[in-house]
Amino acid sequence: MRVIGLAGWSGAGKTTLLTKLIPEFHRRGIMVSTIKHAHHAFDLDTPGKDSWAHRQAGASEVLISSAKRWALLHELRDEPELGLPELLVRLSPVDLVLVEGFKRDPHAKLEVYRADNGKPPLHPDDSSIVAIASDAPFPDAGRLVIGLDDVPAIADCLFAKAQPLGAVLARAKEDL
Repeated sequence: MRVIGLAGWSGAGKTTLLTKLIPEFHRRGIMVSTIKHAHHAFDLDTPGKDSWAHRQAGASEVLISSAKRWALLHELRDEPELGLPELLVRLSPVDLVLVEGFKRDPHAKLEVYRADNGKPPLHPDDSSIVAIASDAPFPDAGRLVIGLDDVPAIADCLFAKAQPLGAVLARAKEDL
């Protein structure tokens, strides 16, 4: 399993790019999973449904299963938020894991930069950014810069620069 992230400010187009990259990887026969970091409370469950009632009653985990999919909801209650390494080891094996968010973590990342966003680029202060997908030129970036709409080239870069899971986990352990 290989891991690479997409980092950028809110509004840069990370999710839009991911939704274009996943089908591109599937066309290439590369199985992909994603991890998305949310900075706020979120819910996948609908109030009033049985699984919601199970969580509200205090269940630590609720597994929902159907003929189409299954999902495991884990309530942290007073436990600390899991870091990227703890989340990665919970995934089923695939060829490539695309991580959206966790922009301050040390895994290899592609910066998604959109000039109209009005935010400064991340790559000057982050050595873990291995390439940039941008609608603006960065002639002094010191790393590969790809047009934001060149999905095949971005996919090539992501797969080439993705790190083996073991290396990501070892790096995270070093940073502790």
